[in-house]
Amino acid sequence: MKDGAYLLELLRKAESSESLTASSMNLIEDTLEQRSYKDGDLICEEGDSADWMFIVDKGAVAVLKKGEDDGQVEVSRLECGDFGGMMSLFEGTPRSARLEARGEAVLFVLHHNTLEKLLKKNHELGMGIMAFMSQCMRRDSEMLARLRTASLDKRFSMAVFDSKPYTEEIFKACNNERFSLQFFEHRLTAATAASALGFDAVCVFVNDDVSRDVVERLCGLGVKMIALRCAGFNNVDLEGCQQCGIDVVRVPAYSPNSVAEHAIALMMALNRRVHRAWSRVREGNFSLNNLVGMEMNGKTAGVIGMGRIGRCAAQILAGFGCNVLVCARHVDPEIAAMHGVTYADMEQILHESDILSLHLPLTPETHYMINREAIEKMKTGVMLINTSRGGLVDTMALIEGLKSGKIGSAGLDVYEEESNYFFEDRSHTIISDDVLARLISFNNVIITSHQAFLTHEALANIADTTFENIEEFVAGKHSAELTNIVLPK
Repeated sequence: MKDGAYLLELLRKAESSESLTASSMNLIEDTLEQRSYKDGDLICEEGDSADWMFIVDKGAVAVLKKGEDDGQVEVSRLECGDFGGMMSLFEGTPRSARLEARGEAVLFVLHHNTLEKLLKKNHELGMGIMAFMSQCMRRDSEMLARLRTASLDKRFSMAVFDSKPYTEEIFKACNNERFSLQFFEHRLTAATAASALGFDAVCVFVNDDVSRDVVERLCGLGVKMIALRCAGFNNVDLEGCQQCGIDVVRVPAYSPNSVAEHAIALMMALNRRVHRAWSRVREGNFSLNNLVGMEMNGKTAGVIGMGRIGRCAAQILAGFGCNVLVCARHVDPEIAAMHGVTYADMEQILHESDILSLHLPLTPETHYMINREAIEKMKTGVMLINTSRGGLVDTMALIEGLKSGKIGSAGLDVYEEESNYFFEDRSHTIISDDVLARLISFNNVIITSHQAFLTHEALANIADTTFENIEEFVAGKHSAELTNIVLPK
């Protein structure tokens, strides 16, 4: 491999490679053999003799085991930077699984005899590899210990992905030892699906990947239920789940007041320039220039989507004295009778609203509903609020609207590419998403990190409903019998 710098970076990606120094890895890099495979190619068969390990450079490697019917079941997948075959490298043990290429796969292979020559020449390399191996064994031992514990624990077990301290705290409190829970900080993806081995269910959030590929792996691992701790399910392949016999349940309404109140908070902060005033005062600047806001009373507020959250938002805005225009598929007589609230079509809301707030799910029909055409129909200087799903808004069109002044301000709790940033601390890195960086640069835009749901009440409701969903499943209810089941259309 001529590009040594690249290969060194690849080796550093391998889990536990911190125990190998740069000089040791440089010794290895010139000895690696590069192998290329097409999608579906057999790399090795279970039981094959081998004396080499590998690191995945491109594509992926599927790890397959024989199932009960002698069919092949994918139990895990190795992505870029992952490694395999360590025991074969040292002991020449037969392959413990069948390996197949996924996508155009490229592997770097290290043979036993090559490594043996290196170890004789370099003591530091030998010690580093021993430390490397011990960390790998420790990781695998922890997984085996967890599986053994799970086999002894007869309670229904669930792996909670993308867990944060507040998630673990409230779930443990609400669980009250009824079910066996394991919390993982990492998100559910194709690369992390193996963490679900030994669990009856997985619990996922808005940015977890529950695509067909992941669903099929979960099925192969024995997962029977996917519990969403959110209302939205656009990240789930529902047809794939149904075909695999996996029930999907959700939390349809954890706390509509929490989300609606956050939308109003964004409105008020933008309107009265609270974010700019706060920054000024911290710097000793007490000027009021360019901080002029408007009274909410008498303004026209458009609310698109009249589910539980939209209804709460409309009630609060009506309380401010706004003329509230609401748009929904069906007219609810109770909402129509609310003081200050009027049903209107989309065209009227776009033309007349001073403030526009989105409260509806992301579906193929609602994707990019706020686009260039819709923005052109809006009042100049309109305020746009989105606390629902990032994909409702064409972000490039939004940026153009902000630059032209057509959109006077925007409050966003969601972003269509948020999964790479939201819920994580990225303060030590450069934001490489140019679109997100541009949005942040506007002084008339407030972005929060999908936190509208984050109240004590909402977290408790999410946990309680999740465990109610599990109790129904454990009691023998399945598919349409489950209260909060999500089925493909």
